[in-house]
Amino acid sequence: MVDLLSRITIRPDQCHGRPCVRGMRIRVADILTMLADGVDEPEMLRDFPDLEADDIRACLAYAARLMDNPVVIAAE
Repeated sequence: MVDLLSRITIRPDQCHGRPCVRGMRIRVADILTMLADGVDEPEMLRDFPDLEADDIRACLAYAARLMDNPVVIAAE
């Protein structure tokens, strides 16, 4: 998974510091939104010729890593 995560870049001067794919202006959030909307991998690769299949997997790995944090619920 480390190899995949290296495809995700975060630069303050690009897309307002949001995570992007390999320094391009394709945001991780955009890829995840497309997947959630039912866009399949072949369609994404056609629509974004610079995108690679491992980039899509990297976005999923990045999201999985972000979600793997404990959630603390304050007592009422």
